[in-house]
Amino acid sequence: MHLCQTMVNVVSMYIENQLLKLVKEAVFSLYGVSVSEGIAQVQETRKEFEGDLTLVVFPLLKISKSNPEKTGQEIGQWILQHCPEVDSFNVIKGFLNFSLSQSYWLTALQNLDTQYPDTGVTPRNFMVEYSSPNTNKPLHLGHVRNNLLGYSVSRILQANGHKVVKVNLVNDRGIHICKSMLAWQKFGKGVTPESSGKKGDHLVGDFYVMFDQIYKKEIKQLVQEGMSEQEAEKNAPLLLEAQSMLRRWEAKDPEIMGLWKTMNAWVYDGFDKTYAAMGVDFDKVYYESQTYLHGKEIVQKGLESGVFFRKEDGSVWVDLTDEGLDQKLLLRSDGTSVYMTQDLGTACQRFSEYPLDELIYVVGNEQNYHFQVLALVLSKLGYDWARFIHHMSYGMVELPSGKMKSREGTVVDADDLIEGMIATSAEMSAALGKLDDCSPEEKERIVRTIGLGALKYFILKVDPRKNMLFDPQESIDFNGNTGPFIQYTHARIRSVIRKAEALGFMPFGHFSAGLSLSAKERYLLRLLCRYPSVLRESGENLSPALLANYLYELTKEYNQFYHDYPILHEENPELRNFRLFLSERTSGIIRAGMDLLGIDVPEKM
Repeated sequence: MHLCQTMVNVVSMYIENQLLKLVKEAVFSLYGVSVSEGIAQVQETRKEFEGDLTLVVFPLLKISKSNPEKTGQEIGQWILQHCPEVDSFNVIKGFLNFSLSQSYWLTALQNLDTQYPDTGVTPRNFMVEYSSPNTNKPLHLGHVRNNLLGYSVSRILQANGHKVVKVNLVNDRGIHICKSMLAWQKFGKGVTPESSGKKGDHLVGDFYVMFDQIYKKEIKQLVQEGMSEQEAEKNAPLLLEAQSMLRRWEAKDPEIMGLWKTMNAWVYDGFDKTYAAMGVDFDKVYYESQTYLHGKEIVQKGLESGVFFRKEDGSVWVDLTDEGLDQKLLLRSDGTSVYMTQDLGTACQRFSEYPLDELIYVVGNEQNYHFQVLALVLSKLGYDWARFIHHMSYGMVELPSGKMKSREGTVVDADDLIEGMIATSAEMSAALGKLDDCSPEEKERIVRTIGLGALKYFILKVDPRKNMLFDPQESIDFNGNTGPFIQYTHARIRSVIRKAEALGFMPFGHFSAGLSLSAKERYLLRLLCRYPSVLRESGENLSPALLANYLYELTKEYNQFYHDYPILHEENPELRNFRLFLSERTSGIIRAGMDLLGIDVPEKM
């Protein structure tokens, strides 16, 4: 079977590759030269030009020994003669634009599976770690971006056919946790979440802030008494007590362990409620308190094998200066561990438990160095799988008012943010009168769906690698590149489908080759068929933003189509059926794509 004969049977994501093979065949036939890898490039035609796929001709001029226009005409004519799926072509300067036949696109639309698209990837085994909170404070806006990214990346990888284990690593030990514990022990007067009426994670976070406030006062007092600020920071009584508590914890002191379990239980209960509100979950939860001992064992083995070394004060280090880095602390002089210690133990445990092809850490870009060191240390220890570690580094989230600081209590709590978004959604919906005909229960559900959709989409539409400014008011606008705009379009389409069904117009995917379509309809059709390739690209780049912005582009194009062309009032039954089918497929992709972003779309708004 000739290559072009198979083109109609594949979804659009493969077209570029198939056409590229034909281009290479054409060049060899016309000029007797094989095209080297990467020389020929086929890409989607820009919207302002006629065509579906474009060949960049310039790199081939050394082979054709001719000008761009003539080379484009020769290659275009050859492909037109050898591939019936190419309907026509045009050459604009150094760009050869191909238009695929309408029958090709109609068949591609009929075969498009919006729920389980074939992205053509080879299935692999992934583990994605996200959230990773400390049990000394509630989740905040930064955690929201982390959780939404991790959850969406996991869903997108699963949609590409990969097996994914979603995991959380809870940082439930260390000096920061002891700070909250100590402040509660000294100043809490026995307060509990029940007695205070606060969520447990918020209550514990209050004591973390309290510790910092008192600690700073002690530093100021010591400086006034003649101590340098650096010495005061190390010798403030409250900090020394916290360090002592950490040593007692590692020694399994019953009193400290009891307090630790009680306060952590308060925090976990709070976290669970926040995760449920965000709509994220995990397949497994790891705890630093359980993995750090394994990490200490690994450090001991590295010390014995000469990979690590001990300093005079008893602390253990690894020397990475030959790799262009510095020396990295692995165990403190008092024997207590650091984050790197437990990360070594956790990584080893995970690769022993699962057959992983890749372990993805969703962690902010301030930890780039940490994960560079982690992979390097594991490699030095002889773990071949160290090369499968990937740090999905993302940018920070800021508010119009500036950066957030947990110690100073200036963070935006995730719970407050979520409730604020829902409240704003309710206000805007009431002002627009969109839900006046809904029952109170239905109105509450839709308002919550819109508020959370606005929050999630606004965060996920930004390239993960970039820092972002979160503006709650802008995120919930019903116009522009927002979640509510996409949700509203889905509801509009479902309304059209319901009206069509009431009139007896059932969309079905059978069209004659002679069906006359406008350029706008063809473009929307082509955009729909891009969904599998966008899904694949989003998975390969670990970028929900690619999917989010595709959904916006699709939604925007559909709204223009909806505005310009009648659907239910179209007199031509076949054209009416096509437009209904086009609408149904659009709503299916919006629903499936938004679901991968963790966003619900209502049937009506």
